[in-house]
Amino acid sequence: MTKLATLDAYGVLTEPTTLKIQRMLPGPIERVWAFLTEGELRRQWLASGHMEMKVGAPFEFVWRNDELSNPPGKRPEGFPEEHSMQSHITELDPPRKLSIAWSNSGDVSFELDPKGEKVLLTVIHRRLPDRKTLLNVSGGWHMHLDILEARVSGKEPAAAFWDGWKRLRDEYDKRIPA
Repeated sequence: MTKLATLDAYGVLTEPTTLKIQRMLPGPIERVWAFLTEGELRRQWLASGHMEMKVGAPFEFVWRNDELSNPPGKRPEGFPEEHSMQSHITELDPPRKLSIAWSNSGDVSFELDPKGEKVLLTVIHRRLPDRKTLLNVSGGWHMHLDILEARVSGKEPAAAFWDGWKRLRDEYDKRIPA
């Protein structure tokens, strides 16, 4: 069995403040790239916001997680209906790599690697400031990537976003050492 055939859906810490999570998605690479970079497609699995495809270009991500699945599940207390974040592009190599700086919660890179008719997406989130953020982000990336996998495949997400996020956050709490 190859490593790709046994790809674990759970993210792993590659350093104390760095999460790496991967997904094998249906290709071609240009379609997956569009889901990363085009605001209307990205809104369907992560956050909306227009991005000028240029290093240094600022943009705003707007999360509306209640809109990612139907039903959305029960939003946890203290989480707003909408959340926005100022960001900017730090590295760009279309259609293979996009890196962005997120205000107050580290840097994120998306790397795409064609594997036949599929595409390996690697998300690396660096400089997570504390354990609470690490657990929230781990469950969040996992759930967002589950939804991306469904959307790229032309399907509806299998689980309610918030219910899945809570379950995954709790699972990461068990998997990641304190």
